[in-house]
Amino acid sequence: MGDAGYRVQEEGLIRSDITEYLKRHEEKDLLRFLTCGSVDDGKSTLIGRLLYDSHMIYEDQLDKVAKDSKIFGTTDDGFDPALLTDGLKAEREQGITIDVAYRYFSTDKRKFIIADCPGHEQYTRNMATGASNCNLAVILIDARKGVIPQTKRHSFICSLLGIKHVVVAVNKMDLVGWSEKTYMQIMKDYNAFVSRLGFSDIHFIPMSALLGDNVVEKSEELSWYDGPTFLHHIETLNISTDRNLIDMRLPVQYVLRPDQDFRGFSGTLASGVLRVGDEVASLPSRQESRVKAIYGPDGKMGEAFAPMAITATLEDEIDISRGDMLVPVRNMPHIGNEFEAMVVWMHDEPAEEGKSYLVKHATSMVPGVLSRIRYRVDVNTMQRQRDEVGSLDLNEIGRCHMTLHRPVAFDPYERSQATGAFVIVDRVTNVTVGAGMIVDRVVSKSKDPAPVSGNIVRSDSLVSAEQRQELLGQKGVTVWLTGLSASGKSTIARLLEKRLIEEGRLCYILDGDNVRHGLNRDLGFSMEDRKENIRRIAEVAALMNEAGVIVVTAFISPYRQDRQAARDVIGEENFVEAFVNTPLEVCEARDPKGLYKKARAGEIRQFTGISDAYEPPQVPDVELLTENLSPEEAADVVVASLREKNILM
Repeated sequence: MGDAGYRVQEEGLIRSDITEYLKRHEEKDLLRFLTCGSVDDGKSTLIGRLLYDSHMIYEDQLDKVAKDSKIFGTTDDGFDPALLTDGLKAEREQGITIDVAYRYFSTDKRKFIIADCPGHEQYTRNMATGASNCNLAVILIDARKGVIPQTKRHSFICSLLGIKHVVVAVNKMDLVGWSEKTYMQIMKDYNAFVSRLGFSDIHFIPMSALLGDNVVEKSEELSWYDGPTFLHHIETLNISTDRNLIDMRLPVQYVLRPDQDFRGFSGTLASGVLRVGDEVASLPSRQESRVKAIYGPDGKMGEAFAPMAITATLEDEIDISRGDMLVPVRNMPHIGNEFEAMVVWMHDEPAEEGKSYLVKHATSMVPGVLSRIRYRVDVNTMQRQRDEVGSLDLNEIGRCHMTLHRPVAFDPYERSQATGAFVIVDRVTNVTVGAGMIVDRVVSKSKDPAPVSGNIVRSDSLVSAEQRQELLGQKGVTVWLTGLSASGKSTIARLLEKRLIEEGRLCYILDGDNVRHGLNRDLGFSMEDRKENIRRIAEVAALMNEAGVIVVTAFISPYRQDRQAARDVIGEENFVEAFVNTPLEVCEARDPKGLYKKARAGEIRQFTGISDAYEPPQVPDVELLTENLSPEEAADVVVASLREKNILM
């Protein structure tokens, strides 16, 4: 059925049977997506064209837009679809979007909620708000300008907020003569930097939003493009696997006690599936029980899944109150009062180290302190800025250490957005001032496992690290090379060591294969063994750094959490993360040990990149794009970075 026919049918159903109309819409799948890009890349125009060509605009709206197009002259007296979404008077006068505009529409296949986000850097907080609940990011690129810093900024923020699906809409193709060459160059440039951001699905679509080419209907001008139109892609995009149905988390919103015989715990399932008979624990108390019954809007049910709003009863009388969380006994989140998070600051008054705030996490509100701002991120270059951080200004993003006054149950944001996110509230004004995404828990060094024997104590040297550095004329640091197998880590490490030795520097390589022949020969490749492998290496590297030695490591180290743990052991000031960014297909083509071939054949289980995940660094200290750099050039880049950081004295 065509869009016009569908609209006529819908309008007829509304008049004849509103109940059936609402039922149909309730059963449709919902896709939330945002549009973002630089100022005047055509975000609002794309949405307006999508609504117009899919016949989702009423006649009175069209008449008003036609009049406004002439008044404001944004398209030289032609029809301007952007005015369908740019609702603020200031936006219409300037021809830009300065706030998040939400729009709803549906087709016969799916319902949609669109967030039209502002493009300028000063509205980063607005964009973060718009992106927080979206499944898909539509990143517009002006074909005349190509990939610009704002493109990278928006992509980084979308990645930070956990969006997995991306459509790169290469817009205004009419202004570059519908050039395939231009389109292919933009694809190459975008892919060159986006590989480290963790998107699972990226799709490129050339279009002209103003003229309607490839928005709803295929373009005759873009005959060389054989992919779907924008509407077809968003109608058929599979988002069913995006939901976390493994980690059951039920934050308790309300304790329902209508009479003495009923005590239920109400809330919205943040993730996972809850079934009658499941063994659950209440956090943070850790009291255990079984699920006796589950109630939904229509009464009792055998199971419930996220994001259903339910009430659960338990077989045992245990103390549970608002802010607690029900979780599976055998699949618990972290419990603690300290964690590290990426924070987007949203208020004119800067965030300050040591200042007390209220932290709203799930259904709990807990006093807490922003203990330390480790670094801020330049959202245009994605580089870390560590010098004299101390505070975060409006629209800035930083990695922060949060300390709460009491423990909460949480997951890393990457695993569960609902239990890995929080907002920061000013204790005096009650205004929301920041939003955070939990990266990892923080384990206090005082709580580290003690040595096997209680008779073992630490002893201090009579020689300081500074004395050793002065003697050697260098600072002891660890260059942590991470990347896929066959990415070139070991080759770059050997060349880097040779280069530094030739300069008179004391340097040593800790190579993944070499270490597993000795120090870590007892470890396998399970997640726990990989964690222990990295921990031991970090401890050795820290000791060598203390001695003033420059250490170069070459490990896959696939998990961000483990690399951060290594950074914590070695020390922020002594840790240089170097991402050897080599595409999987290139690594697999090299395959010097035949490992990828064996992994594809199922002979090697838990092989990174094939049957196990590699989590690329989001903000590495150094990025080595090996498609554009020889190993020798990559080593030179690392040396230059060490000089820039004043590590080589």
